[in-house]
Amino acid sequence: MFEFDTVTMSRALTAMTLIFHAIFATIGVGVPVLVSTAELIGIKKKDSHYTLLARRWTRGYTITVAVGVVTGTAIGLQLSLIWPSFMRIAGNVIALPLFMETFAFFFEAIFLGIYLYTWDRFKKPIYHWLLSIPVVIGGTMSAFFITTVNSFMNTPQGFDLEGGRFTSVDPLKAMFNPATPTKVFHVISSSYLTAAAILAGIAAFIILMKKGTSYHKKALKLTVSMMFLFAILTAVAGDMSAKFLAEHQPEKLAAGEWHFETEEAADLVVFGTLNENNQVENAIRIPNALSFLAHGDFNAEVEGLDETPVDEQPPLWIHYMFDLMVSIGFYLLGISFLFLLFWKVKKWNPFHPILLWAIALAGPLSMLAVEFGWVFAEVGRQPWILRGFMTVAEGATTSPYVFEMFVLFAALYVVLAIGCIIALRKIFKNKPAELELEHRYPHTATATKEDERT
Repeated sequence: MFEFDTVTMSRALTAMTLIFHAIFATIGVGVPVLVSTAELIGIKKKDSHYTLLARRWTRGYTITVAVGVVTGTAIGLQLSLIWPSFMRIAGNVIALPLFMETFAFFFEAIFLGIYLYTWDRFKKPIYHWLLSIPVVIGGTMSAFFITTVNSFMNTPQGFDLEGGRFTSVDPLKAMFNPATPTKVFHVISSSYLTAAAILAGIAAFIILMKKGTSYHKKALKLTVSMMFLFAILTAVAGDMSAKFLAEHQPEKLAAGEWHFETEEAADLVVFGTLNENNQVENAIRIPNALSFLAHGDFNAEVEGLDETPVDEQPPLWIHYMFDLMVSIGFYLLGISFLFLLFWKVKKWNPFHPILLWAIALAGPLSMLAVEFGWVFAEVGRQPWILRGFMTVAEGATTSPYVFEMFVLFAALYVVLAIGCIIALRKIFKNKPAELELEHRYPHTATATKEDERT
């Protein structure tokens, strides 16, 4: 018989679920934007390459959406099974955004089905493209509503606490809490960025394997261009998030930046290690940068971790999660800018193998950045599940069967991962874009072959 701490196992189960779900949720939010953009460009330019991009991306997207439904359902189930005390007091507050998130998903799914099965059914292709807009809206709104729940857990408001229960609930005030603007902006922009980076990485890898055609080169240019745009937006969102933390959650910012004492003109600590006395060693220090990051002023005072009670301080290892997330973000921005620069300068080769490998690497790195960001966001709130009102230990279940649930859900995620990979392989293996292009758009395929010979 295994002996374990139910709180630790509850946290482990939720962490496993969120890490797995984040993959499909991120793709679900970001890919529709690229699909819609590709089809619109195809219509405007009368270029069948972009239309085929939209077709093929949509097929793969439907598989990830199906898996995301299962993992999203698992999260809803686990809220009641594993965090019953939290749901007992906060359930009536977060019920509205949870319901609206479900509504947004069904809205997206309905129009995705219509979009998927109405290709070539309209005399004017622009009418088909219009069907992609509700899919984009549904995916984005789904991310918006579920993110407001997480925002509420960080800056709860919109209720009165009486006798250990929330009363006089104002669900709209709870949804639009101080954390909502920055969190929603960051989640949506990073989801768009990650989707663009993953699709760019796939295109770059195919070109590296000497299987790339003008179709793949156009795919690469489009996705890298989108990656550059969304990397800028994500950087802006990250800056806004840091300023929000400085004002509303200074202990999270202090732990993430290893800022132990309140001071003016605070340095930004990048990576490094801590000795037994919590002194920073082997780190890169950027003078006054933390003050600017937190308040937009190089000489501003930044609250240190010393002003937070020891039992309310987040674990210090979240510093690495923050640094890795930011480092990957700057990598994506830099590599996309470099590719576009090479594309503009005629003497330079944007398809140089080193540059292509760097773009191929951007795909998995971008997803890792999302995971690092969510770990920083969730662990940085510790020890609270509902900041200032309930700790994780108070919200967790006391059931002795959490370990069995962990094993069952782990098995489910393994099956889902294997099934997703098999389904995607079945859709695309031995079905290259060139053959489909020749079948659906023979005139374009002929022109493409002539261009490649030239």
